Amino acid sequence: MSEYSVEKTKKYTLKLRELIKVLPPCCADFFRGIELTTGIMTRYGYAVDLKTFFTYLLDTDICKGADSMRDIDYSVLEKVDSVLIECYLEYVSLYQPDEDSDMKINGERAKARKLSAIRALFKYLYKKERIKNNAPALVDTPKLHEKPIIRLEPDEMDRLLSTVASGSGLTKKQKEFHQQNAVRDTAIITLFLGTGMRISELVGIDVDDLNFMSNEVRVTRKGGNEEQLVFGSDVRKALLEYMVYRESVVPAEGHEKALFLSMQKKRMTVRSVELLVKKYAQIAAPLKKISPHKLRSTYGTMLYRETGDIYLVADVLGHKDVNTTRKHYAAMSEDRRRFAAEVIKLHPSEDNAEPVSPAVSDKNKDKTE
Repeated sequence: MSEYSVEKTKKYTLKLRELIKVLPPCCADFFRGIELTTGIMTRYGYAVDLKTFFTYLLDTDICKGADSMRDIDYSVLEKVDSVLIECYLEYVSLYQPDEDSDMKINGERAKARKLSAIRALFKYLYKKERIKNNAPALVDTPKLHEKPIIRLEPDEMDRLLSTVASGSGLTKKQKEFHQQNAVRDTAIITLFLGTGMRISELVGIDVDDLNFMSNEVRVTRKGGNEEQLVFGSDVRKALLEYMVYRESVVPAEGHEKALFLSMQKKRMTVRSVELLVKKYAQIAAPLKKISPHKLRSTYGTMLYRETGDIYLVADVLGHKDVNTTRKHYAAMSEDRRRFAAEVIKLHPSEDNAEPVSPAVSDKNKDKTE
């Protein structure tokens, strides 16, 4: 496991433990029970969503007499029914967590995630025979509408890379730092477009993860699995140019292994890379909201267009379910639909028939009559 992954695991394990201290006692058993089958980010996400659910539950009639979430026991959970959970999902559509917070909006995907956390808890407790009622299993998952897939076209990719290299279009203030960061930023954008890796994978790369002998980079996938991604000549060139600069930099203490460093000589964060991509993409493709994930989608589409092999695309992108991969070649499907619209001829004989002049047509008509 990379240094970044280790530090990330430590950070969120401590945050999870703090949340468990305020959640109902049954949650401690739940998180301990799913530790071997889930990643730390999944468990932490469950804890955040469960805290929202139990905060709502405290204001309902079934929690009368309870002063805090710690007072919620199995007898209370037995009273939870499907209608109450549906009311909760309606509540989180628009709610205020506390008096000092702004109103929060949750769409269908956020609601589905919150329902998933409740289902996981009740399923575990039901399986362990701590409760006899599994109400969340009776609640339908919110319908998820597919979002349009935004990606770059070849000319936009070329324009993006040119913008990163030249700094053309940047503000005066942005240009002050561009020359120092151009090689690093080019390597980052090229890695996204040339491998389709996730942003979490990119920021977690250590210098030792690069192997220029085999043109491979080791990344930590979702779930903590390590994989070797093979990169091409364009990525190799960009990385080698960056390494010349990287070797001259003295990293901040604790960030010696990090590949990509910020201006403060620390490992770049997910947020800083998101802002970096946005800065250049607004110039190269102003009509599209391009993020690191959109660059990943761009890679997926290009790979499918070139190979036609969806299973290869799924493997390279690290998708466990090939259906997830289908989103990355939506543009290709559109191309095929346009082809389908023209391939069927309703009057096939007309393609080879000679054009008939109006005069001849009228003459034939007279003979017929």
